[in-house]
Amino acid sequence: MLHTLRRIVQEVNSTRDLNRVLAIIVQRVKAAINADVCSVYLADEGAFTLLATDGLNVDLVGKVRLPPGSGLVGLVAQRTDPLNLDDAQEHPRFQLFTTLNEERFHGFVGIPITHHREVLGVLVAQSESRVRFSHDIVNFLVTIAAQLAGSIINAQATRQIDESEKSETKSTIPKKSPIRQDNRPLLGQPGSPGIAIGRAVSIATSIILESIPDRPIDDIDDEINVFHSALDSVRKDIKSLSYQLLADGLPTEDVAVFDAYLLMLDSSTLIDSTVERIKSGNWAAGALRETILEHIKLFGEMENPYLRERAKDIRDLGQCIFNQMQGINDLPLDKLSEKTIIVAEDISATLLADIEKTHISGIVLKRGSRTSHVAILARAMGIPTVVGVSELPVMQLDGSQLVADGYSGKLYISPTETIVKEYSRLICQEDELSEEISELNGLPATTTDGVNIPLYANTGLVADITPSKHSGAEGIGLYRTEYPFMIRQRFPGEEEQSKIYREVLQAFAPRPVVLRTLDIGGDKSLSYFPIEEDNPFLGWRGIRVTLDHPEIFMIQLRAMLIASEDLDNLNVLFPMISTITEVEDAIALLERAYRELLTEGYHIQMPKVGVMVEVPSLVFQIKRIASIVDFISIGTNDLIQYLMAVDRNNASVAELYESLHPAVLNAIKMVVDGSHEAGIPVSVCGEMAGDPMAALLLLGMSIDSLSTSVGSLPRVKWMIRKFSQQEAKELMEQALAMKDAYVIKQLLTKELEGKGLGGLIRAGR
Repeated sequence: MLHTLRRIVQEVNSTRDLNRVLAIIVQRVKAAINADVCSVYLADEGAFTLLATDGLNVDLVGKVRLPPGSGLVGLVAQRTDPLNLDDAQEHPRFQLFTTLNEERFHGFVGIPITHHREVLGVLVAQSESRVRFSHDIVNFLVTIAAQLAGSIINAQATRQIDESEKSETKSTIPKKSPIRQDNRPLLGQPGSPGIAIGRAVSIATSIILESIPDRPIDDIDDEINVFHSALDSVRKDIKSLSYQLLADGLPTEDVAVFDAYLLMLDSSTLIDSTVERIKSGNWAAGALRETILEHIKLFGEMENPYLRERAKDIRDLGQCIFNQMQGINDLPLDKLSEKTIIVAEDISATLLADIEKTHISGIVLKRGSRTSHVAILARAMGIPTVVGVSELPVMQLDGSQLVADGYSGKLYISPTETIVKEYSRLICQEDELSEEISELNGLPATTTDGVNIPLYANTGLVADITPSKHSGAEGIGLYRTEYPFMIRQRFPGEEEQSKIYREVLQAFAPRPVVLRTLDIGGDKSLSYFPIEEDNPFLGWRGIRVTLDHPEIFMIQLRAMLIASEDLDNLNVLFPMISTITEVEDAIALLERAYRELLTEGYHIQMPKVGVMVEVPSLVFQIKRIASIVDFISIGTNDLIQYLMAVDRNNASVAELYESLHPAVLNAIKMVVDGSHEAGIPVSVCGEMAGDPMAALLLLGMSIDSLSTSVGSLPRVKWMIRKFSQQEAKELMEQALAMKDAYVIKQLLTKELEGKGLGGLIRAGR
């Protein structure tokens, strides 16, 4: 059964047409379990429509529609649980459609097809005999339904795009999608607030072969050259790697796989088949996709296990060729404009940093979450962003009209005219609101009862310094020093780093600037210093890396101190601290760098030292930590991740990453209370600081300062100036007594709307 399952899933994944996907499912499943009937019903506004069958009257496909909750199909959807009957017609919920010719079928098994808790449809198998299907068959059907849910979602989205493109060639009036009749959006996570309307430009940062679309071409010879050039590049890479491994002492037999790759690259079937497909009018990538998938299918059906396993090698090779064709991670700058929405599996923060804000209107990513670093940077740049859209058909979206709602995480593909008009109206309201809020720039963040909360800016780019100053920030609460490391091909030296830090410190002097020491690992990597780990977020990152490499750490600490000469506004922050010893060791190295520079004649002051509270172990040691540092900075992004055991970049569990969870709020309150008992100030520099809802509760905890992105700072200031700290404390007490984040959000939404601040948490005013 496992081999059969793999073959079905592989065949389905190689097809992007919804009708073909469903036809494959019913035909292959019926044969695999020796059933008399196999059918698929898909959900549509609560009802279920028969969209594929092998065994019933195919003339009624698309015509038989079960109202919500009716029939055995409706029962399976309600239960979200398999239903296995020896005589379906005896069941009180059975509904007979005589025109389907199902009178003679008695055995029935229905399996819900679910995706992220939503029932997409029901897979049904039937038999003439009055016997229940075996447990093995039911388990097989459950497994295949789970495997195929994502394929159905992708095929639905692809059909929506294709139908939209067809309608655009026939009429200028947008038509509703045949799948999403109510133009329902794909759902992701809010990445950066705001609304974007524009045309998609798909970027192939990483893409599976099945997702490569067909694309017509104008110049056949040019596409053939692209294909041959990619082959040559892959050949050179493989030969170079093979020679290197042999030179490193790897046995010849272990390197033989590369010889096999080279033979495949030179095979006439691979080359000639792809060239013929290009000559038929498909671009090189689409032609390659068809050739590779054809070979994968051929090998995958072989009985010999060794030859069958070679299908994976062929896929890997095809992926290498495609990557060479695309120049992975290269931005198509010529296609970007103010009406562009970038669509990708994921992009790096450094790639985004290279884009002028005026060149794009929005970003949509298949992976990531609100606290991924690209989302953080997007907020700093003020670019509306939706992340974690797990069903996003990246390459098929290229050129499609999109509406991306960065408040709700919704993405509309080929939206109706009504949706475009409504969101255009909301954009106008947002512009008015932003203009109104910008008038607060010169005013302090003071509550109605006279409590001042200093607001600082988070940044990691020198280019952000001017916008940070104009935003009304009272200093830099978090300067992420890893960005200068990430955009280079080697570790920057002392002089290079010092020049960067000096520019930041000087720009804000005498106002404080907090420089966080190098924080790599997790989702932040250096191309020249790779960290390969099975679980990088629980691995070698932050202070653990720099303490293990004092030669790197000392260069950075010296550079920071040199940059602060005669300015006296430097604050040094250590990230990812989990033990007291780490703090002591880091401070010892800082003091050593300080003494060295004094003997070298520099006029510097010992800076204030702080630690980031990101690891739960520090929450329970806060009084001891507070006794040896000058300030505490709570990094809520990682703290929430570790408290909730949720990978913040994993779209599948992103909804569990919740800053307003009572456990998170209680942990932050413990840190604030413990630090204040020791007389140490506490700041929040994570994304909670830029969320008006969360910031309202932080105000109630008597937080000393907040540090957030430039784009979020004015909105948080507006909120602070509308509330008294006493009101915030009362709300905080109520929130801590509530059971979950949902009811806390309801409470805070009501309060913000009541103060006329609804535009801070949703589209419009």
